[in-house]
Amino acid sequence: MTDDVAGHLVDARGLRCPLPVIRLAARAKELPAGTLVSVVSTDPAAKHDVPAWARMRGHELVATEDLGEEPAAWRLTVRLH
Repeated sequence: MTDDVAGHLVDARGLRCPLPVIRLAARAKELPAGTLVSVVSTDPAAKHDVPAWARMRGHELVATEDLGEEPAAWRLTVRLH
C-alpha cells in the first residue's frame, strides 16, 4: 500500500516500538516537503512516539484517528516540512 487519501501510507500493524517510527522515518526521507504520510499502527506507544518524532523533526501531526479495529489500530498523519 502506498497511496491513500492522506498521500502515503506506512502499514505498521503488528510492529512494536520503535519500528512504526523507524518505518515512518524511512518513508519520509523519500518524499518531498508538504507530503502527507500516514502510519497505521496497533502499538499504543505509536500514539505518543509519532507526534514526538514529528515535533523533533520539524514536521506537523495533522490527524490521529482510532480506526475502530480489533486489535485496536490508529492512523497518525504527518505533514512533512
